[in-house]
Amino acid sequence: MKHLLHGLRSRFAKPVSRRQHWESVYLSKAPTEVSWFQDRPGQSLDFIAASGVGKEGRIIDVGGGSSNLVDHLWQDGYRRISVLDVSEPALGHARSRLGPVAGHIDWVVGDITEWQPDRRYDLWHDRAVFHFLTDGRHRAAYCTALTRALAPGGHLVIATFALDGPRRCGGLAVRRYSPETMADELGPGFQLEDTAVEEHATPSGHSQKFVYCRFRRIRAS
Repeated sequence: MKHLLHGLRSRFAKPVSRRQHWESVYLSKAPTEVSWFQDRPGQSLDFIAASGVGKEGRIIDVGGGSSNLVDHLWQDGYRRISVLDVSEPALGHARSRLGPVAGHIDWVVGDITEWQPDRRYDLWHDRAVFHFLTDGRHRAAYCTALTRALAPGGHLVIATFALDGPRRCGGLAVRRYSPETMADELGPGFQLEDTAVEEHATPSGHSQKFVYCRFRRIRAS
């Protein structure tokens, strides 16, 4: 009987939203304990520098959460930075870490598949958000937000698990990509400029293979 009741509760339980899932993760773990933690996001910083976006260019870090990328961008002289994440606790960690600098950053709480951008950006950065969008409708919504937010001629730096990377992360299934399959997802409005593969060492000592792509938006969609 207990098994039957448990099965019925599981069957009719309300699905956990993306926001609920990621808020639970960041309320239960310190930023340095999550598998995607990087002390210095070197490959992201290298691709951002290679894009040629000036220090006054607008940069948005999509799914930035508690990432250290914003710290390094500020230290490198970038001054128009936005960080978007579905989890308020994740952004709270970053704001607390940055102290007075946090007041100069544009913090946005939102689900990228529902977000309506209110400005244009010169560079869009995403490390490890897109690969969680296993539903084609959500990927289409992401690409709609991307094309609305990224200025023509702007740059996209995006990183996902590689084809031989993990199949799951953070308790969720993911989609894995190559530069070619990522280009197919984005469509003809984006030109692939550069790629790199990274063997990411997690805090627990495991290895995860990421593929990084740098695109340029070549026409409005």
